[in-house]
Amino acid sequence: MIEGIHHIGIAVRSVEVALARYRALGLISSSVEEVPAEGVRVAFLRSGTTRIELLESLHADGVIARFVEKRGEGVHHIAFATKDVVAEMARLGEQGFELVDRAPRTGAHGRKVAFIHPRSAHGVLLELVEEQGAP
Repeated sequence: MIEGIHHIGIAVRSVEVALARYRALGLISSSVEEVPAEGVRVAFLRSGTTRIELLESLHADGVIARFVEKRGEGVHHIAFATKDVVAEMARLGEQGFELVDRAPRTGAHGRKVAFIHPRSAHGVLLELVEEQGAP
């Protein structure tokens, strides 16, 4: 079951530049991490219980690089927390959602994640995140 919003993902050209801007807003950041399997460098920021994930492509032809080239920097996805990503994938598949992933992949902080195609969510890429502790 969906437990609430886990984070909002924002595609950026540079995590370091974006971190400075979001810190100026008063958001508190954690460490910067590379997720080679996804081809991204990420940083999480927090304001109260709200988390923002900044995503920078590690490759010129990566998914995030293509997104930024086509649409510019901005909101990339909304992620929802769940206690069991596999069960949630099955439930949503039964509800007619188009899953990008057939099985969970490893995301930031080693969490299991899976994506739902924007065609199933009115043009918004959705991520499921198996929550086992806060970053």
